[in-house]
Amino acid sequence: MADRPLTLMAVHAHPDDEATGTGGILARYAAEGIRTVLVTCTDGGCGDGPGGVKPGEAGHDPAAVAVMRRQELEASCAVLKISDLETLDYADSGMMGWASNDAPGSFWRTPVEEAAARLADLMLRYRPDVVVTYDENGFYGHPDHIQAHRITMAALEKVASTPKVYWTTMPHSQMRRFGEAMREFNEDMQEMDPAEAAALAEIGLPDDEVTTWVDTTPFSGQKFDALAAHASQGENIFFLKMGKERFADFMGVETFVRVRDTTGADVPETDLFAGLR
Repeated sequence: MADRPLTLMAVHAHPDDEATGTGGILARYAAEGIRTVLVTCTDGGCGDGPGGVKPGEAGHDPAAVAVMRRQELEASCAVLKISDLETLDYADSGMMGWASNDAPGSFWRTPVEEAAARLADLMLRYRPDVVVTYDENGFYGHPDHIQAHRITMAALEKVASTPKVYWTTMPHSQMRRFGEAMREFNEDMQEMDPAEAAALAEIGLPDDEVTTWVDTTPFSGQKFDALAAHASQGENIFFLKMGKERFADFMGVETFVRVRDTTGADVPETDLFAGLR
């Protein structure tokens, strides 16, 4: 350990995902002198284009959107003080069921072994002590999030040397707060049908199954600004409507489930690096 810094690697699907679920830990651990490595798997080309033009609408150019989103990603990384950005640059697959899922070069269509080999090479280069990615459902069922989970777990099997591995999650109590806030900030929001409500209730974990609660409140301003750096997607980033003070109250703790540990650190824990320092 003496010849290298402690290292955190976060594997995300799209530009802006780094800020939503892990912006707090990336900023906090960077401030603590830990090397922070972000791997972004897709180019984000299925995001909104200039003026809010949507995929499939006239004037939407995925290649141009990808260039714009790369610039926003770099700006977000600067805000969060991320040490190293690595992009795999697979084509954004879009939401589940879109035709873009099966487009040539899409991340969803890429063989897991192929993408995992590339990610394993990065793990061997950076030798992360902690790796963070999504759960097997990609947190909410997005195909690129699911694929990011798959390639991360496959890459970890290849290198077999990462002491601690985490999946992002949200406690059910926080999901309830999230639903209340959405209704507060969207007065015209229609009531969900029972199937949608049931699906939302399944996202995340019961509070007592969340293993790791990291206080990132002092870095909430950075997290907010990192999200705001993804200005082209602002219509889709609900949290920006809150303003910084409310955002800090709502998003000041980031939560995870620990799925690999070689340190013997007790859970619940408040530090991804518990047992490593």
